[in-house]
Amino acid sequence: MNKLFKVFAWLLGAVIILLLIAFVYLQMIFPDVSPAEELSIEYTAERVERGAYLANHVTVCMDCHSARDFSLFSGPPTPGTLGRGGDRFDHSMGFPGVFYAKNITPTGISDYTDGELYRVITTGVTNDGRAMFPLMPYMYYGKMDPEDIYDIIAYIRSLDPISSEIPDSEADFPVSLILKTMPKDGEPQKRPDPSDQVAYGAYLVNAAGCIECHTQVNEQGMVIPEKAFAGGRDFMFPDGSKVSSSNITPDTETGIGNWTSEQFLQRFKQYSDSSYLVNKVAPGEFNSIMPWTMYAGMKTKDLEAIFSYLQTLSPQKNEVIRFTAAN
Repeated sequence: MNKLFKVFAWLLGAVIILLLIAFVYLQMIFPDVSPAEELSIEYTAERVERGAYLANHVTVCMDCHSARDFSLFSGPPTPGTLGRGGDRFDHSMGFPGVFYAKNITPTGISDYTDGELYRVITTGVTNDGRAMFPLMPYMYYGKMDPEDIYDIIAYIRSLDPISSEIPDSEADFPVSLILKTMPKDGEPQKRPDPSDQVAYGAYLVNAAGCIECHTQVNEQGMVIPEKAFAGGRDFMFPDGSKVSSSNITPDTETGIGNWTSEQFLQRFKQYSDSSYLVNKVAPGEFNSIMPWTMYAGMKTKDLEAIFSYLQTLSPQKNEVIRFTAAN
């Protein structure tokens, strides 16, 4: 028995040592991405204008990095909060931890070089070497044309500086360890010519991160690839109401297979019509986290390209109950 105990103790010690070695290796080696490049972006008016379009209407950076007013339909950004951060994402929304959107006004990013900003946007690694949880969809931004990322950087550099205290994000164990291995160098691609509508639409769908909200996720908060774009991801409101994302595959029964391009376009553009008034929404009434009023500012040709691409996806049958009021 004494010999058996010694063998067990030796094995346990060996396992502990191996785990410590693995932990130290993880801490020292990851996140494993290239150093930030030496980059100096020319902040031209054209770059700022293009960046403003992307950040407000395509990649909708301002969606998370501003205070959204959910007393109004679709929670448009509150005036005067553009870029200040503070939006909270936690367990009630299905995330493995508590995460906060950072301040991306010049006040919040003053210690970032252009190269460091490019790296954090496209790889998820901060200027002090920390790995971010992919709440900001850096894995998609890493596939964008660098020129588009440069434009976004030029735009956020132009925002009005706002001071705000943002808590540190904290991932649950073991996600806190796993996320260190998530960042990787981006695989940038040139923005397709808009004349190739499907390829251009695929580029915009990636830039907008549509798959993130319109796909169910696993326990680690990561999208389930085989359910891509079929909808059904749940999002909770503070009052306990639940909204679920729509199926945007071309399934004719549960998706958008019977939609025309004109119907798709109107679904967005109705919120940019001069006669549209943003509705007040009381707690418990139907609301949406989809930033309709932001996407409504997307160019017509861009929305048409997105629709063309979505129609090429494999149809997936998935009936979604869009909204469930709190009990």
